[in-house]
Order: sequence, then C-alpha cells, then structure tokens
Amino acid sequence: MLVLADHLLHPEGDPLPRDVDARTAAALLARGVACHAPVRGAVYGTLLNDRAALEALGDAVHAAPYKAPPKAPVLYLKPRNTLAGHRARVVVPDDASGVEVGASLGIVIGRTATRIDANRAAEYIAGYTLVADLSVPHANVYRPSVRLRARDGFCVIGPAVVAACHVATPDDLAIEVALNGAKVFTASTASSVRKVAQLLADVTDFMTLSAGDVITLGVRHGSPVAHVGDTATLTIGALPSLTVSFVGAQEQEGEQR
Repeated sequence: MLVLADHLLHPEGDPLPRDVDARTAAALLARGVACHAPVRGAVYGTLLNDRAALEALGDAVHAAPYKAPPKAPVLYLKPRNTLAGHRARVVVPDDASGVEVGASLGIVIGRTATRIDANRAAEYIAGYTLVADLSVPHANVYRPSVRLRARDGFCVIGPAVVAACHVATPDDLAIEVALNGAKVFTASTASSVRKVAQLLADVTDFMTLSAGDVITLGVRHGSPVAHVGDTATLTIGALPSLTVSFVGAQEQEGEQR
C-alpha cells in the first residue's frame, strides 16, 4: 500500500522520497531543488478524455476503422525511460516540430485496484500529482506512436504527490502552462469525459492497478508546444508547480561527458 499524510517528494541527492508537510515542501521547492519523480510505478496516459479533443475530431471518429467514439478508456503506457522529475532538462528531438507540453492530473494509486466501483474509487487513491505528458506533435490519436510519446524524459512527474485528503475537487481544477514566465495555456479538469472515479472504475474493469501506479486524467486539447531554450511551468489547482526545461541534443550530450 501507498499511504500518504501530506506531500511526497524526492529531492535529488536523497536516497528515498520524503512525506513532509506542505510548509516543508514549499520551503524545499522555493530553494530551487531539483527532484526525482516521487513515484516509480507504471504510468498510463489517457487519450480522448477531454471533450474539446473529441469535438476537434469531428466526423473522423465515425470513419473507418473505428466508426464511433471510443466506448472505453483509450490508454497508452509511458515506459520507465520516460520518467523524470521537477526541473528536468528534456531533449527536443526536432526543434522545427518542438515538443507538445501536455499538463495532466496524475491519479496515484494507493492499493491494488481491480474492478472497483466508482462510488468507492476514492478508497484506492493515495494522492494526486502533476504530469507533464510530453510528445512530438502529431495528428494520430487512435494508435499512439511509441517513437513520438516514449522518448527519454517524456513523462515528467511531480514535484510532489499531494495526499488525496488535501485535494477536495480533483474534477474541477484549473490547469495552466507558462512558457518562459508567460501564461500560454489554460484549461480545467472539469472538461473530462470521464471524471476521476469513473475513469478508475472503467480502467480497473479490464486491468489491475497497483500501489504507486499513476493514471493520468488526460491531456487537454490545444496544449502548447515548446522549443529548445524554453522553460515550461505547469500548474494544476493548488498542487506545487512542475518545471521542465527543453534543450538540444548537443547540449545534453555535452553535459554527460
């Protein structure tokens, strides 16, 4: 089981994550500390869980081979190589295309969840975190490309997991993304097709989630695109903000030598 009292974060240099109070977490982050991802379970992204994203597809959802909007959650895996933490420096594969910065609410599982009822979903949630679900911009939504979504560092999580008891309204949280200090994107978790409880019920109907796993509520339509030299700051509700910087491949290689 994963049981949280307050804020779970994993500052770089610490051997393990810490569960600290909000004031201590804020003080650590104010000092500019970088963090590892606070959890290391499997991470699943959710596609087409935003009403605007579905509407943008228009008649395409009725075309072959699918011929109808999805009737169950459309998931994709963010593998272990994608995991990164607060203040990560992520390589932009092609600066002409850039990297889409998808700000999503991460639902962190507290105990094994199989075929749970939506009315009891809260019992299985340890807390919530920010997920910068990154991808190379692309139009195909039904067959998520590993090459575009699963590059190193393309799933930045944190800086903290906030215990569920401190997040009263996960289905009505403001989402903001700023690039280089300027707000460029706003949305809300309220636009979700499936709210948190229903998403967990529908997913666990066909697969088991384990303690420490993360499932995202889904990226909102129209997410901004970052390029080399940009720094993105993601905010969802009152959760601690998540910062990601974008660098060129040569710059990253130079750091590793």
